[in-house]
Amino acid sequence: MDLGLKDRAYVVTGASRGLGFATACELAAEGAGVVVSGRDAAAAAAAAEKIGPRAVGVGADNADPTAAERLVATARERFGRFDGVLISVGGPPPGSAADNGDDQWQAAFESVFLGAVRMARTAAAELGEGGVIGFVLSASVHEPIPGLAISNGLRPGLAGFAKSLSVDLGPRGIRVVGLLPGRINTDRLRELDALSGDPEATRARRSQAIPLGRYGNPEEFGRTAAFVLSPAASYLTGVMLPVDGGARHGF
Repeated sequence: MDLGLKDRAYVVTGASRGLGFATACELAAEGAGVVVSGRDAAAAAAAAEKIGPRAVGVGADNADPTAAERLVATARERFGRFDGVLISVGGPPPGSAADNGDDQWQAAFESVFLGAVRMARTAAAELGEGGVIGFVLSASVHEPIPGLAISNGLRPGLAGFAKSLSVDLGPRGIRVVGLLPGRINTDRLRELDALSGDPEATRARRSQAIPLGRYGNPEEFGRTAAFVLSPAASYLTGVMLPVDGGARHGF
């Protein structure tokens, strides 16, 4: 299938590693130009170099009010156009509802929630018909994840915002989608599994609860995200798509 990505241009935030990086790789492999952003400018530049000539790295923190406009401007300057964005950020710190303090909540809100909303609003103002705004959210949109109280609080709110935005932008031919990764084998997930004290046993136990019997790999997520962002998915909007090996129990 030709996804129709050749010569299009996307911004992918939080893309120096993990799910954002995997998506940026797939977009570039399909012929798109990609602006790879990350809080560490050197890491973003290194990620773009790994991807190849269709990628450019930019140091940008989603919590920075100027980041969204800079990233869109970079896409236009480097590739001559801007067709969409995948908004991904590093997960907030783990902890129970009683453990996380005001400073942790405020920092996560600025980066995970408000930064994502700002990026989406900026993109919406710049996109034309056929544009797309994607959010990397979490399985916690549907079911709280033990030990991740901040994520449990913020991700469902972002999903609600994304759904509302899809209704607002639909008449302009702009799509809005959410991706809900389950247990994908990223650095972040390995760090969370390690908190148990026995990461191998934790991984084995949690894999048993997944119908496909294993963790996903970032490339599998990246391919799904690239399709959802592509013109091939032109009638897909307002959905929250689990990428979780069947772990979600509901329909």
